[in-house]
Amino acid sequence: MDAILPIIAFSVIVGALIAFLAFGAYFGKRKSETQSITRPETLNPNPKPASKPSAAKKPHHKSHAADKDANKKHHHLDLNTLKGHGDAVTGLCFSSDARSLATACGDGIIRVFKLDDASSKSFKFLRINLPAGGHPTALAIADDASSVVVASQTLSGSSLYMYGEEKPKADADQKSKLPLPEIKWEHHKVHDKKEIITLVGTKATYGSADGSTIILSCSEGTDIILWHGKSGKMLGNVDTNQLKNTMASVSPNGRFIAAAAFTADVKVWEIVYSKDGSVKEIVKAMQLKGHKSAVTWLCFTPNSEQIITASKDGSIRIWNINVRYHLDEDPKTLKVFPIPLKDAKGTSLHYDRLSLSPDGKILAATHGTTLQWLCAETGQVLDTAEKAHDGEITDMKWAPTTIPMENKRVVVLATSSTDKKVKMWAAPDKA
Repeated sequence: MDAILPIIAFSVIVGALIAFLAFGAYFGKRKSETQSITRPETLNPNPKPASKPSAAKKPHHKSHAADKDANKKHHHLDLNTLKGHGDAVTGLCFSSDARSLATACGDGIIRVFKLDDASSKSFKFLRINLPAGGHPTALAIADDASSVVVASQTLSGSSLYMYGEEKPKADADQKSKLPLPEIKWEHHKVHDKKEIITLVGTKATYGSADGSTIILSCSEGTDIILWHGKSGKMLGNVDTNQLKNTMASVSPNGRFIAAAAFTADVKVWEIVYSKDGSVKEIVKAMQLKGHKSAVTWLCFTPNSEQIITASKDGSIRIWNINVRYHLDEDPKTLKVFPIPLKDAKGTSLHYDRLSLSPDGKILAATHGTTLQWLCAETGQVLDTAEKAHDGEITDMKWAPTTIPMENKRVVVLATSSTDKKVKMWAAPDKA
C-alpha cells in the first residue's frame, strides 16, 4: 500500500500539469481571437478618419467618369448645351434675327435664351410661366422677335397664347426694369380636345400678302387652322380627311400649306390673298403621289418652290410644286434618295424629322436619338451623331441667320430632347 501511494501522487501531479497546459492553451487561443476581432477598434478608436481615404477617392473617380462621359457624348459639331430645363423639352424656335431661342418644356415653363455667343458657358434666359395645368407642346415666333405663340395642352383641350413684351411704364422706378412678356391674345379648345403637334409661323410675302406673320396650328386629329400672328384672328382652316395628322407646315413665303398624315400622299393647299393683303381663302391645290408608305415629315425649300418629304418606304423625295395646278399640271418628282440610315441588321430606317438649312443646301434629319446631316443636292451623308441626345429628339430648327461665336459667326442647328436638354450644332462642311 505504501508503494502505491507515490505512484498515485505522481499520476495526480502529471494529470494536473496536463490539465493546466490544456486550459492555458485554450485561454491563449481565446485571447488571440478576441484581439483579432477587436484590433480595428483598438488601433483606430475613431472610425471617421479611416473613411477619409475612401471618400477622397470618390471625387477622383467621379471626375474620371465625367471626363469619360464628356468624351463619349461630345461630337465635333456639338457647340454647346442649354441646360436648366426641369422636364422634357417639347419644342423650340429661333427669333427672326437668331438672337433668341425659345424653348417649350414639360415643366410648364417657356424659356427664351439670349444667344450673345454660341460658346458661352451660361446663357441668360427669360422665364414665362404658362397658366396652371398647361403642358406646352409647340411654339412659334409671331409678329416680331419679342413675341412668341405657345400651344398648351390641358385636360379641357388645346390653347394658344401669344406672349409679347409689356410696354414699359413712364414711372422712374420702372426704367431700370426690363419689360416682361404678357398675354396679348389667347384661344381655348382650338382643336377641341386634340393636342397641337405642329406650330409654324412665317411672314406672308407672296402675291398681294401684306407681310403679316401667319401661324399654322396642326392637331393630332385631321384639322389645321391658320391664325393672324399679331391679332390672333382665325384666318381659315382645312381638313386633311386622312384619319390622323403627322405634321403640317407652311411655305416660307406664306403661299402653301402642306400636310403629312396617315397615308403615302401629301396634300397641298394654297392660301389666296385679297388685294388688301388679308387672307381671302384656302383652296386645295395638289397632291404629292409617289411614296409607297406613310410620309413621316416634310419641309419646304427656302424659295417655297419645292417640298422635301421623308417616308417609311425608306426614301426621300424632292418635289417641284411651282406648277400650274389650276390647269391640272401635276407636281413633279425631281429627285429620289434612299434614306442612308440602317439598323444593326442592315434594315433601312425612316426619318422622324427634317429641317433644311437657310441656304437650302444641308438637310438635317433625325431618328430617335440619331442626328444626320445630308447634302440636299445629292443625298450624300455629310456627318452623323449617333447619340446626339440621351433621349429621343423632339424638335430641331436651323437658326435663320448666323450666330456669333467667339470671334466669328457660325451656322447653327438646335435640337431638343426628352433628356431635358437643348443642343446647338455647327453645320458640317458641304460636300
